[in-house]
Amino acid sequence: MISPETKVKVMLMSEDVFFVSNQNRYSKSIDVFKKNGVNIKNGEHLINENEFKNLIKSEVSNFVNQSFDNIVILVGAGASVTNNQFDLDDNGIATSGVTVAKIADDILKELRDEKYTLSSGEELDVFKLEEVSKISQYNFFEKNVQTNEILKDGQTLKSGFNLEDLLSNLFAYKKFVDKANKEKINNTTNAILDIIKKSTSYDYDENIFNHRGFLNVVSKLGKSENKINIVTTNYDTLLEDAAESMKATVFDGFSFSQTPQFDSTMFDWNLVKNVSNIKTHEIVYKQQVFNLLKIHGSLTWERSQSSDNITRKRKDSVKFPVMVFPSSDKYAQSYEEPYFDLFTKFQELLKIPNTLFITTGFSFSDNHISKMILSAIKTNDSLASLLTDFNIEPEEPNENWKKLMKALHDHYQVAFLKATMNGNLVDYLGAKPDEN
Repeated sequence: MISPETKVKVMLMSEDVFFVSNQNRYSKSIDVFKKNGVNIKNGEHLINENEFKNLIKSEVSNFVNQSFDNIVILVGAGASVTNNQFDLDDNGIATSGVTVAKIADDILKELRDEKYTLSSGEELDVFKLEEVSKISQYNFFEKNVQTNEILKDGQTLKSGFNLEDLLSNLFAYKKFVDKANKEKINNTTNAILDIIKKSTSYDYDENIFNHRGFLNVVSKLGKSENKINIVTTNYDTLLEDAAESMKATVFDGFSFSQTPQFDSTMFDWNLVKNVSNIKTHEIVYKQQVFNLLKIHGSLTWERSQSSDNITRKRKDSVKFPVMVFPSSDKYAQSYEEPYFDLFTKFQELLKIPNTLFITTGFSFSDNHISKMILSAIKTNDSLASLLTDFNIEPEEPNENWKKLMKALHDHYQVAFLKATMNGNLVDYLGAKPDEN
């Protein structure tokens, strides 16, 4: 016989949560839609899925349409993910984004034969990923027990494996490697970075990605005189390409010159035109203008030979992109130019009064960024944060997600929405009060 405790646990696991705010919690349990744990009815009948979605649209609309003076959006790796399949084109480039875990699986496969061919055609002798783990003394916890065995059944990566932590160990170990292994360790590092580059070099395709619709929708949330501020941790060019396809204007921190060079003061400028008439002299702001802060770098950035400045080029002409790769070492790198300027700007944006902050595809596993956001939530009384993800009540949330849930419990202006960039996020954000 099933115990009452087990029944409750099964019921909670079968509940799918779609929206949570200080006031309301919308969920689905089997085929029944609920608000604050109570079945939702329309008259005598339970509501259907379409009616349920309209209720959530209304909640989201009320949250984001409050005449905010400042709009800040954080776009993480999940915003580039579609089916999370590592499909490659004829040049070995991913056709769409995948998770870091999926990239780790590909690295494991590519290094298995201890040979790797770079994009340039050069073949390298490399270590297997499991060898890299042991050499760099990478350890993680599995069921509260520390281990350095990253494979299960000798074939696939264990669920507790973290690529970012392994790379952090590897980059630190490179400084102390003995001469006998130095070349092979460097080869292995270059191979891993090459795989990461290939996995993020996909092109924008309007039939796969929803970025253009997203930009269209969020551009209507702000006031005409204020640019929408988009911050991204992604190296890919989906946002820039989507903006170009809709003839929007992007200030990405680079000069408007023949050879664009990084200049953080560019974010402070706007595009206006004078409209003269008999009695007044008005200024009209150009619509659909965005600030784009790529806080971890870009596939289109490259340092000059003198390293005095960073230029923006076509993606296919950049040999060594300026990027902070996924490892804990990115915290130290973030204090280098241009990352320091970009992080400072991001921090300043979150401090502005009457700000709407939206996240999409960001898991809050990055402690550096998460701490900055949590601090802003607790110190900026007029900051409203809408945090979106494919699962807003995970069974095993990370520590930062737990702190965000605690902030909601403590009645900070925080709301959670189950939605993704390439799913239904655009539909929720684009809903108007009179549609519901």
